[in-house]
Amino acid sequence: MIQVRTTLERFVDELDLGVFGVGFSVSLLAILVFFLYPEASAETMGRVNEFLWTEYMWVYVGTMFLMIVFSLWLMVGPWGSLKLGKPHEDPEFGLLSYFSMMFSAGIAAGIVFWGPAEALKHYTTVPPLFGAEPQSAAAAVGAIQYTLFHWGIAYWVPYVIVAIPIAYYAFREDAPMRVSTLVAPFVGVDNLDGLLAKAIDITAVFATIGGIATTLGFVGKQFLTGLTYNLGVSLGDAGTVLVITGLTVAFTVSVALGVKKGIARISRFNMGVFAVLTVVTFLLGPTNYIMNTGLQAVGNYFAEFLGMALYTNATGTGEWVGNWTVFYWAWVFSWAPFGGLFVARISRGRTIRQVVATAVIGATASTTPWFLTMGGSAIFFERNDIAPMLSMVAEYGVSVSGFPLFGALPLGGLLSAVFMLLVVTFFITSADSSTLALGMLTTGGKQQPSTVNRVIWGGLMGGLASLLIVGGGIDALRSSAIITGFPFAIISIIAIAGMIREFQQVSPLLSVSDDPAVAQEAGSADRSSVSVDDD
Repeated sequence: MIQVRTTLERFVDELDLGVFGVGFSVSLLAILVFFLYPEASAETMGRVNEFLWTEYMWVYVGTMFLMIVFSLWLMVGPWGSLKLGKPHEDPEFGLLSYFSMMFSAGIAAGIVFWGPAEALKHYTTVPPLFGAEPQSAAAAVGAIQYTLFHWGIAYWVPYVIVAIPIAYYAFREDAPMRVSTLVAPFVGVDNLDGLLAKAIDITAVFATIGGIATTLGFVGKQFLTGLTYNLGVSLGDAGTVLVITGLTVAFTVSVALGVKKGIARISRFNMGVFAVLTVVTFLLGPTNYIMNTGLQAVGNYFAEFLGMALYTNATGTGEWVGNWTVFYWAWVFSWAPFGGLFVARISRGRTIRQVVATAVIGATASTTPWFLTMGGSAIFFERNDIAPMLSMVAEYGVSVSGFPLFGALPLGGLLSAVFMLLVVTFFITSADSSTLALGMLTTGGKQQPSTVNRVIWGGLMGGLASLLIVGGGIDALRSSAIITGFPFAIISIIAIAGMIREFQQVSPLLSVSDDPAVAQEAGSADRSSVSVDDD
């Protein structure tokens, strides 16, 4: 009893009551409304969603392009040498653990959901930018190309934009580890408890809940579809709610172990399974087709990147762009507060250049083989009547696409089981890292929020995700992401402006000396010390 009381007291004492109270209440209200009025709620979300991508598509597309340009500048420019920590501070995590945690938290379970599915969808509903005939060879190349575009460089930069200013001020000036810290260049570290900061943190809670609920909903749907497709087990609405909520709170053991033992270990395991499944599928699948189609898609991706990045289909309805590109950008915007906060938490001791390069180069290089292999295999099997990919998608939905793909390969039963395992581990890492971020957001920036706090958020997000599936399916999940991601497109622009303001002030010190100690001494009169890496 004493231990329980102590745990509860810690939970209550650490709370930022305003942020936690508003976030918790609105989350609970959303669950209640969806539970009582599922169809009306999904319909309303759909209307709001359509209004946003119709009227403000340029906000999503333009903001993402700005983020890409600024992130590349951070990686190659002089500001990349700034260290997120004290001058001689070593990175808290080794490179393998650091990359694995960033990848598992950032790419999330979406990669297993859309890996085999997206290229297949573009193969039949060709992006209007290409104008190819559906289900043609040209459509196959364009389908893989657009998949790489949605999951490549652009997917990772919102995390970087949010993470760097938070880590910079948290590890150099002891600012709180919360999203509102990104406005420190404008209000100062000592004024991060004002109304503006509270409003940003509350918005971050809403965006995170929407983004995570979308992801957990996708992968939960995939897990349930796998049970039906492989085992013939079909669950009703109540079973769906119980299974997804149960999967969400399954991360409790990892939570109790903490970041270094829990999230880091599961993330490394996740990466291992992911890599093995990619390589085995590549070798057992249509290797020549994957290479021939994939190389052309990669070449087109780089050659036509600018056109795809700014494409809005202004001469058409824009519906395809709204359903795909705007959805993806909004989804990752809604993940930016959680993903950025988590990346900031694990980036102590690293330079800005290292953080950006890990995300933009390392993560993109790791996702590319997966999408080339899965998308290429799915299209090849459909084109050559090896597996009924499109008919299975028509019957079960896009969440089924991985299972007939693996079933068509040698050792199909084993590969399907490994794929299901990957679905579960990605689900757990997504829930784990997101509840850590929500815990930090609702405790005033504590880097180790209580287990109680994180379990509460996990249960709420699992419940909301399951109700989104039951009430509106994939369309409701898409709408949730687009709606909650919109405000963080605006906040991300503020983050960029703040970094420019701050880094311009400290950049003259970068030329003083390549010795961090001398640079620190030269900047002692300034309010922040500067460190330069040795690359």
